[in-house]
Amino acid sequence: MNNPEFSGKPQNSSSSSANSEDIPAALRDTPDVAPKTNRRLIFTIGGILGFVLMAVLSGYLFYVISLRKTADSKSSPANSPNTAISQPGNSVNTEANQAAKDTVLGHISYKEAPDSELVAIFSDGRIQMRKAAAAKYEAMVTEARKAGVNLVAISAFRSVKDQNQLFFGVSAQRNQTPAERAALSAPPGYSEHHTGYAVDIGDAAVPAANLSEMFEKTKAYQWLEANAARFSFELSFPKNNPQGVSYEPWHWRFVGDTDSLETFYRAKNVKPVKGN
Repeated sequence: MNNPEFSGKPQNSSSSSANSEDIPAALRDTPDVAPKTNRRLIFTIGGILGFVLMAVLSGYLFYVISLRKTADSKSSPANSPNTAISQPGNSVNTEANQAAKDTVLGHISYKEAPDSELVAIFSDGRIQMRKAAAAKYEAMVTEARKAGVNLVAISAFRSVKDQNQLFFGVSAQRNQTPAERAALSAPPGYSEHHTGYAVDIGDAAVPAANLSEMFEKTKAYQWLEANAARFSFELSFPKNNPQGVSYEPWHWRFVGDTDSLETFYRAKNVKPVKGN
């Protein structure tokens, strides 16, 4: 019997087989393999490119920062050859700091004038000054006499040995501490008299006023105040001077050449002042 309902084969089997065979084997067996592989490849390439891009950017930023630090360090005052910045605990080799180290009780260290530079004032042999200072001092005395003023030199060049007795010997006699004595006289090695440029001046007409503040009342002081600068002399210790030394109207110093100017003004940070 050929009843198709009982043939033992499913109906439309040939049609189903034909439809299945129409689909290529590669697509039929592994339909999702190709798309997944493409996505993984894209993600991998993208990650590599991102890593490379980040590495390049990081290197560029590091290079720019390094250049900026180098430029800043070169332009920094700390690296400037003409500038020195003092920091706590560090020694800065500047003239100002050296001057501070060479200061004792408000007095600055000075070297003795060489014997070859010293000459006697007015050939009396007792009081000496440096040649340039002596010449100007004698010219100043001569000019003062024309005005009826008789200037007299009391003391000029002093050795460290002489200053030693003047400082320690007198302080012992007067029962003065070093600080008390330093207000009136410099310690040995720290007196302007060592330089050969300083001179203590008195008034021959009023000897009682010599080496005291009373000297400012004399004609000699008044003449010096008005005329000493013309001969390159100036008052060393005026009232309220920054060194804290007592007012000494009789103590004058020569500042008329490069050596004397540098001797008294180097590293003192003295500013120019407007004159007459």
